[in-house]
Amino acid sequence: MNRELVILEKLEKELSLKQLQIKSLLTITQAINDNVSADGLFNMYKSFLSWEMGIEKMALFVIEDQGWECTTSINFNRKGKEEIIALLLQHKRLYTIKKDEHIQLLGFDIVIPVFHKEVPIAYSIIGGIKDKEDLYNKIQFITTITNIIAVAIENKRLFKKQLEQERYRREMELASQVQQMLIPENLPVEKEFAFSKIYKPHFNIGGDYLDFIRFDKDRFAFCIADISGKGVAAALLMANFQATIQSLIFQYRDLETFVFALNQSVYRITKSERYITFFVAEIDLKKKTLKYVNAGHYPPLLKMNGELTRLNKGCSFIGAFEKLKNIKEEMIELQPDAMIVSFTDGLTDLKNQKEEFFSDIILEKFLDKHHKLDPESFNKKLLSEINRFRGEMDITDDIAVLTCKIY
Repeated sequence: MNRELVILEKLEKELSLKQLQIKSLLTITQAINDNVSADGLFNMYKSFLSWEMGIEKMALFVIEDQGWECTTSINFNRKGKEEIIALLLQHKRLYTIKKDEHIQLLGFDIVIPVFHKEVPIAYSIIGGIKDKEDLYNKIQFITTITNIIAVAIENKRLFKKQLEQERYRREMELASQVQQMLIPENLPVEKEFAFSKIYKPHFNIGGDYLDFIRFDKDRFAFCIADISGKGVAAALLMANFQATIQSLIFQYRDLETFVFALNQSVYRITKSERYITFFVAEIDLKKKTLKYVNAGHYPPLLKMNGELTRLNKGCSFIGAFEKLKNIKEEMIELQPDAMIVSFTDGLTDLKNQKEEFFSDIILEKFLDKHHKLDPESFNKKLLSEINRFRGEMDITDDIAVLTCKIY
């Protein structure tokens, strides 16, 4: 009779444990279906182990975008996290901790690893199970709950990452559309002068800008700029910058005053958090003159009468300081067949497989050899040379080239 009572009590305990397990599973599954926050799931896991399973010590480590984090724990000092993670990463299966293990694992009994496609996403270390009866089934159920929680958290992380990637993709599309509207599609090719451009934005969106502005039949200006930053913020700054240029350049007769006013307008927007390197030139075909200001931009190259000149006179960056000081405009008398090549630093920062740069020396030699060509032919050859030079290497920054020829 006593034996039957013992068996009955054992069956009742097993049934009670199974009912508890089913109830816990339903509660956690419902919480996941209701999209309970990650913190909410961690609290449920902690509460389940502490109150339902009688666990005295526990730490749950979950992989996040910044690395491994201890997301919930019971009677655990979180110092020395890196050491513990290194120890846990050695295990791919359920592991019983030995008595002579590392001191960081003191007080813990088992390691429960959770893997997704052979990649570890969580580790739970458990210690101090009060009721040792039916220990195997308890550990198996704790393992099941740990897997459910860890996979749910990983799915949340991956879904959030997917949303961020989608938002970034849409942001890039918007920025690209803004940029395409701002960069002139066609540049003038006339009897007395001609222009051509190369424009290769990094990952389809960049901060490089170029433009052509016509005053009258004999006078025009052109500019090139490199705006710090990427994405929508850079594209919007570029849009504002272009609008400001188009407005101010017709108001001032000299480039020095124009650049001073341009800097003030940009500074009001950026507060020096972003800056713009900028080169602007004005050409008078009747007077055969070139006037320019270089605001911290990579100096364009002027090839004329067999001589090479770097157009480096000017001032500091646009938008970096509230007021630009010592702005210098330079004027050069133009000779027939003068060629001006302006570019952004993405060109000279280009590397080949030998880690060599496409330096300004290479560009100078190329200009010396091909300056007799018209701008379109020159740029086609230059683009071929760029691609030949880099080989299989990726373009790591925006590349913009604006080539002008005065006949």
